[in-house]
Amino acid sequence: MIPVSVDQLFLSNLGFVVLLKSTADGRTLPIFIGAAEAQSIALHVNEVKVPRPLTHDLLKNLLDFMECRLHRVEIVRIEEGTFYAALVLERDAGEVRLDCRPSDAISLALRAGAPLFVDDAVMAEAGRVPEATPDAQEQEGGSSHKIRPRLTPRELLEVQLKKAIKSERYEDAARLRDEIKHLEDTHTTN
Repeated sequence: MIPVSVDQLFLSNLGFVVLLKSTADGRTLPIFIGAAEAQSIALHVNEVKVPRPLTHDLLKNLLDFMECRLHRVEIVRIEEGTFYAALVLERDAGEVRLDCRPSDAISLALRAGAPLFVDDAVMAEAGRVPEATPDAQEQEGGSSHKIRPRLTPRELLEVQLKKAIKSERYEDAARLRDEIKHLEDTHTTN
């Protein structure tokens, strides 16, 4: 297993992508995730406080209540472009593995402070070596890599809002508008 960390979260032309970076050799593993999971990860990474627990906060609270610890998260395989993950839990000195979507596993791992791992075969099949850009190499002595911009929680919400309006999901759009307003209000009071 290769230890990884969450390196970036961005919106590509195909959807949201979380980029896991190997702490061993710098390879990255891009995983496409849903908008809700991207929002959950972005809110946590950017330390945005929400008035009520999100689903991943609830899961973390439930694990704590049950005195169960998330020991680690493993991205265990890839089949036809779909990644599979496992939560490795510890309880009563025993280990339990649960099948999980990688996006949910990553969000929960961030909240629990649990390490992330990728199976060697998965990294070999889907991992990427970051592309060095000539401009960045000149500016930083040749050691920099192409970096894509990260989306802020507000930008993630705005993307979701536009999609909701476009697909005429007006109740969702109103909820997203309210979340954006809440973020603005929180930002102006801090």
